[in-house]
Amino acid sequence: IAAAGWDDVAYTVEIARTTHSDDMGAFLSFIAIRLLEMRRVLKPTGSIFLHCDQTANAYLRILMDAVFGKDNLRNEIVWCYTGPGNVKRWFPRKHDTILWYSKTGDCIFNGNEVRVPYKSGLHNTGTVFDKTDGEDSQVRAQEKAGKIPEDWWADIGTGAHIPKAERVGYPTQKPLALYKRIIEATTQWGDIVLDPFAGCATTCVAAERLGRQWVGIDLWDKAHKVVLDRLEKEGLANPQGGDITLSFADITYATEPPVRDDQLDIRPVPHLETPMGKKAPKRESRREKEKIKDSLIEESGLKCAGCDRLFDHRAYLEVDHHIPQADDGPHKYWNRKLLCSPCNNRKGYTLTLKGLRLENKKIGFMRDQNA
Repeated sequence: IAAAGWDDVAYTVEIARTTHSDDMGAFLSFIAIRLLEMRRVLKPTGSIFLHCDQTANAYLRILMDAVFGKDNLRNEIVWCYTGPGNVKRWFPRKHDTILWYSKTGDCIFNGNEVRVPYKSGLHNTGTVFDKTDGEDSQVRAQEKAGKIPEDWWADIGTGAHIPKAERVGYPTQKPLALYKRIIEATTQWGDIVLDPFAGCATTCVAAERLGRQWVGIDLWDKAHKVVLDRLEKEGLANPQGGDITLSFADITYATEPPVRDDQLDIRPVPHLETPMGKKAPKRESRREKEKIKDSLIEESGLKCAGCDRLFDHRAYLEVDHHIPQADDGPHKYWNRKLLCSPCNNRKGYTLTLKGLRLENKKIGFMRDQNA
């Protein structure tokens, strides 16, 4: 990992080994190389969700900060559930964590697609709705539409709460309702959903139901059959197909990993880190800066991160630091942004990117004044 330039990821693994155990370090290494590939193939508007329990969630969050950048943490979702327990030395452990990260700040979020009903006639501010005949129509419409769920989900059960019709015998199986909410909230019709641990095909089923394309990966040699059996059971596919169902021939199955043909450098993104223990250069070369610019343009397009203006040529954009060097901003890829010349001059050596955007709003220089 360090040899590929991902020093932050390598340090995270070492921290886990030191503070927890070699086993935790090995687990993070196993996850890290997969997260790096997920980041590489993720669209600028895409999202990634990682489910974990209390054993590793703290380490996995730091790992995802290192891979995706701390500014791209969208939510730490607490998935709550209940059930019998017989513990007497601590509170029953009845929640898991779902870490939601994006690749950029332009990720999709369809909040209106996943609204849930208000409970007990209460608005989420705690105000009780007026139930008289003269009730305000706007309030009634809001109550009917429901609310966007908070970042704690207690309305989707797990384990024994999964409907019997869904169960396929996996001890770690997740309910379709959970995946449906995630996919509806962060993808559009026809988008591709990838699950690198496809297991019992829950992601494949949920994505097919919602009109998304999907890819499932699993080490188990019988996973392909589970996918076909479950799609057939759900009425989404059968051997011959039909007007509204897939045929088994439509579902591509491969046992060899795909070969990269994008001709990119072996590193996921160009950056300036040197092998651990060596001092990073104070300044990058012009060639290195151009490689950083290419990667930033690939991620975000020809868009200034300071004012949100779009440009028709790369020459109008310059690479600058998100956290300025005067505040010890590091020479790392996650700390580099594209700015137009006016924004870069205004930012100078003291403003952060957030400070620049606030200054642009103050003087009316934003492309969208509501941004």
